[in-house]
Parts: sequence; structure tokens; C-alpha cells
Amino acid sequence: MTGSERLLFFFVGLVTTFVFIRISVRMIRAEVRWWPRNIVHGDTHVHHVVVGTVLLLLSSVSSLIIPDDLYGARCAAAAVVGMGAALVLDEFALILHLRDVYWTKAGRLSVDAVFLAVGLTGTFLLGARPLGYDEVLQLNPDTTPTDTFTLRVIAIGVNLCLAIVALLKGKIWTGLLGLLVPVVPAVGAVRLARPGSPWARWRYPEGSRKLSRAYRREARIRQPIIRAKIAVQEFISGRHDLPEDDQRG
Repeated sequence: MTGSERLLFFFVGLVTTFVFIRISVRMIRAEVRWWPRNIVHGDTHVHHVVVGTVLLLLSSVSSLIIPDDLYGARCAAAAVVGMGAALVLDEFALILHLRDVYWTKAGRLSVDAVFLAVGLTGTFLLGARPLGYDEVLQLNPDTTPTDTFTLRVIAIGVNLCLAIVALLKGKIWTGLLGLLVPVVPAVGAVRLARPGSPWARWRYPEGSRKLSRAYRREARIRQPIIRAKIAVQEFISGRHDLPEDDQRG
């Protein structure tokens, strides 16, 4: 079994479980009578991140001990890893904030995390590999000129540095996709940082021309894109419209 096949089962488990759990929580929120309620033990609401963590642990350990010749079992383990990952990432904001912000604006971070995981996994399935490392590994040291090998390694290093700069500038998608697609991180690295990003805090003093330009760019270009993204996400995942101090799950 190839890694791509296992990754496909992981991808299917991730996407289908995310869609199912979002349908479930929206049905619960709408108080649909025939739909099962939240899992409650005494006064404790057992969040689905707990179920996801258990599935991740069991499936990860299983994938380590299942023999390579048991094709179906290894595919099933990969799918369960995806299921567990979906349940955990769907409550990523809860893990980060250590409180239930599921239906608040802060809870959108969970949807971002799932979308990012789906996007990166899909890119892997299309054949992209981080930093092009596989091309370097395939080079034969006996037949490949030293200069060629050195240039490949330098190119990977430069691409990694540019991706890190893009991430520091608050361009998450550009930085992460740049690890898979060369040249992409250069775009994020040379453009203005987002206000509030680590790069802006370090390099753009309060009242500076660059910070003012960054705020104008954020309002003119990025905010409409973010609103469109939120509209798509909330069509799928439901509206995150509770006040920040509301603790309901």
C-alpha cells in the first residue's frame, strides 16, 4: 500500500466526519427533537474533541502495529485517523482558548483549522511535497553533479525562509502553501505584513507609514475577502454569532 492511498482514506475520513459533526451540532443547536442531544456525564458536557482524541490515539497506535499486508485494516486505520483529526480540529478554538467559544467569533478559528487541513491534504494528494524534498532524495550522489545538488538544497532553504517570513507577516495560507508550491511564499514575503502580525509588531512602529498602509490594505482588500470566506464557512458550519462571554457548546 502506498502512502498516497492511506492519505486518501485519511482525507475521506477528515471531510466526511467534519461535515457530519457540523450537521450534528447545528441540529442540536436548532433543538431538533428527533436528533440525539449532546453527550453529558453528570453536569459535564463531553465535547467531541474528547472522542476525537481517543480515536486519534487508538488509530495511530493501530497503524503502527498492523502488518503491511493487511491492506484493509491499514486503510481503515488511516480513515479513523482522519475522523479523529476532524473532531479535534473542529474544536481547535476550545483547545486554544481553554473555554467553550464554539459559536462565537473566536470559534471560527476551528473552521479555519479544518479548512487548512483539508486544503493541505488535498494538495498532498495532488502530488505536492513539502519543499520538494523528494526530488532531492531521488538524486543519485554518484551521478548528480555536486553543484546541482547544492543548488537544489539552497533553493529549498530559500523557499523555507520565505515561507517563514510570510507566516510571520500573518499570511497563513500563503506561507503554508508555499512549503508545497515554490515561488508562492515569495509573494507573501515581499508584500506588506498584516496589522497585528508578529512582523508588523516588530517592524512597523505605531504611526509609521507602513503600518498606516497595512491598515488601509486590510480594510480595502483583505476585509472583503475575509467576509466572503466567512459567508462560505458559515453556510457550511453555521453562524458564529453568540457573545464572547456565552459559554454554551
